[in-house]
Amino acid sequence: MDERVSRIAGVGSHLPARILSNEEMSALVDTSDEWIRERTGIRQRHIAAEGETTADLAEAAARKALDHAGIDASDIDLIVLATTTPDFTFPSTATVIQARLGITQGAAFDVQAVCTGFVYAMSIADNFIARGQARNAIVIGAETMSRIVDWTDRTTCVLFGDGAGAIVLSGEEREGPNDPGVLASYLRSDGRFKDLLHVDGGPSSTQSVGHLRMVGNQVFRHAVTNIAESMTTIAGRAGVAIEDVDWFVPHQANQRILEGVARKLSIPTEKVISTVADHGNTSAASVPLALDRAIQDGRIKRGDLLLMEALGGGFTWGAALARY
Repeated sequence: MDERVSRIAGVGSHLPARILSNEEMSALVDTSDEWIRERTGIRQRHIAAEGETTADLAEAAARKALDHAGIDASDIDLIVLATTTPDFTFPSTATVIQARLGITQGAAFDVQAVCTGFVYAMSIADNFIARGQARNAIVIGAETMSRIVDWTDRTTCVLFGDGAGAIVLSGEEREGPNDPGVLASYLRSDGRFKDLLHVDGGPSSTQSVGHLRMVGNQVFRHAVTNIAESMTTIAGRAGVAIEDVDWFVPHQANQRILEGVARKLSIPTEKVISTVADHGNTSAASVPLALDRAIQDGRIKRGDLLLMEALGGGFTWGAALARY
């Protein structure tokens, strides 16, 4: 079998219409716009309307990605959806999207790796394509984090928002080392740190959804260290120097984390795509949201080398290197 590469054929994203500003947030909990901006860089977040679900956001993002790619839904034979806030315990939200798009072939399933979910999902889809098990895949990160935050906890509720981002990956024969496509991925996890970032509920343990809990200062320290490690590791494995990467598309958790990683690796801030101010931490949706923004506004162009990375609860972390 000839070697196949997964090309990013299209991108799309969707945010709920409802915007919750820092000023409005200060009416809900003891906080302020100045406090939130100084510690996180966030100025607003989008909140799903009553009855608006993760599947609704994911479907809208997927349709935009299909339109951008110029690919019909009937040509999709794999959907991998990363989410920690699914519509149902089962079936998977990916199968809901499959049905809504009218796709009757192939496979669809969810991936749960919290904020690293999109990187995990992209790696999985890339492997399916490389093995010839799929031709065209939709990879989605979608969340309604507002449904699991504790709105009385000012240390966490100010951070998170809702949204979705998607890409279409299309398999093509590899012709040369500079072909567009996913070049490498690197995935890690370490369950010993579960208590630092987790949700205190679940079907089997409490028969409830639960709320998000976080030890912020320790998560910050691990995030900077582990994200930097994943970036240097994947660059080394691909034989690419960090300074040769055109754009860094990180998980949009906190502006201070983005800046901390950039300082640690001597990355110019102008190479780092940051959208956290506009939508907060959207967990698995944040990387594709940032990717779509930078492609649509013209910063990321065909042929550019991209490094995407994230860290999430568990802990999970990882990176993906791709040429757009």
